[in-house]
Amino acid sequence: MDGRINTDVVIATRNRRDELLRTAQNLLALRPRPRVVVVDNASTDGTAEAVERLHPQVELIRAPHNLGAAARNLGVLSSRAEYVAFSDDDSWWEQDALPRAEHLFATHPGIGLIAAKTLVGTQDRLDPVNDLMARSPLLGSPGLPGPRVLGFTACAAVVRRRAFQEAGGFDPVLFFGAEEKLLACDLAAAGWDLVYADDVVAHHHPSPARMSRAEREALELRNNVIIAWMRRSPPAAVTETLHALRRSRRATAGALRRLPVALRRRRRLPEQVERELTTVESQTS
Repeated sequence: MDGRINTDVVIATRNRRDELLRTAQNLLALRPRPRVVVVDNASTDGTAEAVERLHPQVELIRAPHNLGAAARNLGVLSSRAEYVAFSDDDSWWEQDALPRAEHLFATHPGIGLIAAKTLVGTQDRLDPVNDLMARSPLLGSPGLPGPRVLGFTACAAVVRRRAFQEAGGFDPVLFFGAEEKLLACDLAAAGWDLVYADDVVAHHHPSPARMSRAEREALELRNNVIIAWMRRSPPAAVTETLHALRRSRRATAGALRRLPVALRRRRRLPEQVERELTTVESQTS
């Protein structure tokens, strides 16, 4: 190690002061130390003030209001590093994970995003999504350092900043839920590879201050409909809408309220990416 790193860590947070302070401490202990950027989504629990007082090494950005997942874009905009790693306020990176990711990016210039292996809780349990990505059905280019994927977990991903900007970042129309799916599709549509690398490791200690599983599933159901109308073929969008309608009329209604905005942002995926997304979805259905 030469004591330098070309990766910034960006965290979007709201009202999780204690978890965020622990995460910041863990990230600041990494060597080499990355630049850590916290985007506070208008917290009301003193998060911003605590970061300023206890971790002055952290760069704090105060969002004017709760921007949801798109708050991460503000952190990326502030970055001049070649790569950006995302953490949540309850996740952080293993020592050597970021230098390892930098090496993979430098060795493989077509990679736009690295999805890391996620270890959960104090017992370092393997997140089930690791196995899904490891068994990705997508064909990969020769020499890639891991399976090609078309999805990732935002708290355990590192992006090439240029690729992130080309893809447009996290779309604000979704607010929260399934935002990784849309960004993954946009990265692939822009010609970037996304890979799962099990030797790049993130730790996730899920916060107790989180929405219920049912609430999260409803948001993802709503946003999958929005994504379908923004990017998928009309038959696929209709199918996704009918699926949501069978599962939750409320989630479907939420999607339809956002449909005018979504349609203004419509941009069809290339046929290859559409086919690959269908293949990935069939794996998890």
